[in-house]
Amino acid sequence: MSKFLAPLELTLAIIKPDVCRNPYNLQLIRQIILENNFYFVDTRVTQLNPSEAEKFYAEHKNKFFFNRLSTFMSSGLLSAHILARENAIKHWRDLMGPTHVYKAQFDAPHSIRARFGLTDTRNACHGSDSPDTARREISFFFPDFNMDDFFKYHEETFRNNDVVFDAARWIHKIRDAKAQQI
Repeated sequence: MSKFLAPLELTLAIIKPDVCRNPYNLQLIRQIILENNFYFVDTRVTQLNPSEAEKFYAEHKNKFFFNRLSTFMSSGLLSAHILARENAIKHWRDLMGPTHVYKAQFDAPHSIRARFGLTDTRNACHGSDSPDTARREISFFFPDFNMDDFFKYHEETFRNNDVVFDAARWIHKIRDAKAQQI
């Protein structure tokens, strides 16, 4: 029987540099993601240079917080993940909680941002806000990942839970070793 009846959706999750500096908190957040029935389709730990951070957050270029955000996002390692589950974007955004940490602490006290966020910039995590944004953001961090191929060849396998979790790499892999890699 399928773990999920509805088709899966993909989203990008970023665990920000302030959290990645603390391996214990990074592990806790990843565990929270697992416990909320997300699949880790791919994982990449990387550090953006300032130009890459500015490009990723280009939609905020004219906002007062742009320089602070892009500087912070290039200040250390971050952990980027392609997550899958039904309604992944909504579920990930709910799990993150409100962008503003003070609001998260009052309105969603068990959310990731309420528990691990420090400020509105250092708010622990980022998530795509729409399917189009998810496609763009996933291709930014995972340029070799083909979303169309995932849905054509692998989505049903994940939906049927025919995968195993590789804790060393923080990804779910297709159970059949003969199956082609994503």
